[in-house]
Amino acid sequence: MSQESERELIESGIEAMTQKDHEKSLELLVRAKSLALQNENYEDLFLALNNIGANYYSMLDYGEALSNYIEAYDIAINHLQPTYEISVLNNIAILYSKEKNFDKAEENFRKAYNTANDNKELIKKGLYAINLGAVLNEKNDLTTAQEFLKEAIQIFENDPKMLLEANLILSNNYMLGGRYKESIKLSFQLESQFFTEEYKEHKVSNYLIISKSYQKQGDFKKAMFYANKALEGRLNIENKINVYEHLSDLHIEQSDFKSALSIKDTLLIAQNRLNNIKNGRLFESNKVKFEIQNYQKELLYQQEKIKDQGKQFYILLFASFFIVVIIGWALRNSFMKSRQKKILHEKTEELTNLELDKEKTEKILLEKQLKEKETLSLLQQEKLKNEIDFKNRKLSSKALYLSDRNNLINNIIEDLDRIYHVRRDPELKSHIQNLKGLLKTENEWESFIKHFEEVNHGFINKLKTEYSLLNTNDIRFLSYIYMNLSVKEISHIFNITPEACRKRKERVSKKLGLHHGSQLYDHLYKIN
Repeated sequence: MSQESERELIESGIEAMTQKDHEKSLELLVRAKSLALQNENYEDLFLALNNIGANYYSMLDYGEALSNYIEAYDIAINHLQPTYEISVLNNIAILYSKEKNFDKAEENFRKAYNTANDNKELIKKGLYAINLGAVLNEKNDLTTAQEFLKEAIQIFENDPKMLLEANLILSNNYMLGGRYKESIKLSFQLESQFFTEEYKEHKVSNYLIISKSYQKQGDFKKAMFYANKALEGRLNIENKINVYEHLSDLHIEQSDFKSALSIKDTLLIAQNRLNNIKNGRLFESNKVKFEIQNYQKELLYQQEKIKDQGKQFYILLFASFFIVVIIGWALRNSFMKSRQKKILHEKTEELTNLELDKEKTEKILLEKQLKEKETLSLLQQEKLKNEIDFKNRKLSSKALYLSDRNNLINNIIEDLDRIYHVRRDPELKSHIQNLKGLLKTENEWESFIKHFEEVNHGFINKLKTEYSLLNTNDIRFLSYIYMNLSVKEISHIFNITPEACRKRKERVSKKLGLHHGSQLYDHLYKIN
């Protein structure tokens, strides 16, 4: 059959479902499903499965509904556009909500919401935001629920029907969150809009929200008034049960146990009616399943019949083939040559595969050798670093030794200068001048620079090139910092206080463009 015929079956099935003729609807949709499978028409297969699930949902057979929805979802994600995926995800989430499995409901509503958002389908995004708000209210995640509801209100600001739906759920959110005055105010604003039969269930929910808000505020008179208003008009069984449960709670809170007991009896009657309806629907669902199984059995019989006819065709075909083989016997030699070529090709292919394996093995071996060389290089670098550190430590020791020596000589000179007859003695004054000559550090500094550059190649030249503001003392100071000497050790070498040394460190850091002296060593280490 053509795509048009399959689509007609689906449309007729949907029409029958709208008229509550589920048996006829399912028969048409199962036929459409079978044809879509044969023709690999995934769009019609999806529509058939989705509407089969909708039939079972209406018949309260949620397990069978979920099974068909999941099958439709699998078709959508593997063969169709994201729009189809969104549709069935929403149906699955609604099923989980009915079963009070709010975690699963939230998970699937979020998937639908995110897919709609990714595909920039604003209306569907708003619809799923409303559904998420309702589910998150049930989970008491009121802050997140409000975020989704306010987003939906913004999307549907020009759509009165959807705006009404979002505001009703928002009013319930306020009530659950203890914002009773805001809930009552919003519900009163919505009340005037529930004037048609279409909104009778919304009207009941609105009056229940108002009643529960007054109940939480301790105003039982108004709570009772609006609970009774919720009972006005023709209510379905589920709404009646919700109102009676609330009325029973109100009477119990006021210690009116007689009235509460009376309402409980009414509640039991309503629940029995609901169970009878569910049992009746379940019987209808099972009857329809039985009819569908018979129909599928008939389809299977027809398919087997077609297969048998196919077998007869293959027998005739085989006979024809046998005749052709006899006629083609003369071509046997040609066939053998072709076979030999094939064998030769297979052997060549095996050799090629062996060569490829060999190349792969060689590549692995080469990679291993490269890794070993890399490891050796790292070890050599570490060894070189350790050697540089060791030489720097020797330089540090030498610098500290010279500093101590100079301090000692300086102290001796100062002590001798205080002695009168020493100052008058020319020979002693000559010795003192010799001692003072030892204090001159220019040659020592040049010797130090020479050894320092041997250990740390190019460091001082890089400093001079990159930072022209540095003077000789600055470079000397930075060399000691690079050697990782402490502030105390450097102050000792320069014969200044540690505080003066710290200030010099901050001043030199600013010349290098650093904000704080603590960054100085890391910066110098990067330079070299």
